[in-house]
Amino acid sequence: MSDDNKDLGDDLNDMLDDAKDTAKRTGEKISQKASELADDAKEFAGDAKEKATEFAEDAKEVLSDGKNVAIIAHITIIGWIIALIMNGSNKTEIGSFYIRQMLGLCLVGIVLGWIPLLGLVVGLVLLVAWIMSLISALGGEMKPTFLLGEQFQEWFKGL
Repeated sequence: MSDDNKDLGDDLNDMLDDAKDTAKRTGEKISQKASELADDAKEFAGDAKEKATEFAEDAKEVLSDGKNVAIIAHITIIGWIIALIMNGSNKTEIGSFYIRQMLGLCLVGIVLGWIPLLGLVVGLVLLVAWIMSLISALGGEMKPTFLLGEQFQEWFKGL
């Protein structure tokens, strides 16, 4: 072989060695970045799991809160039925209290609402009692209605 060919072969070998070294360094950098990304992903997954657990606990607390049941009980007869069902799975004192209050107010309204002139007056009085009861439920307080609230609690204590 001639010297020119030998020099050319040596140059090619040097270039090939440089390419191998560069590829090796690049591979190591990629491996290091992949490892860093995997660590970041694990950290992110841990944070996401922690946030999901916190959210689940908060949701459970909100759903088990009797105040929500008490408020729902004030929204028509359908709301009262929904509140009764919600309170059946997880009874709370305030939820049961307002379920009894609203049942009493509804029954008084139905019974006395049929009397012509008295029905109008009773309807207005029951509207005021309902508003006062709703305000108490929104505040999380257990205040019996001014008419027969204590009796409602006694009569319907099975709920």
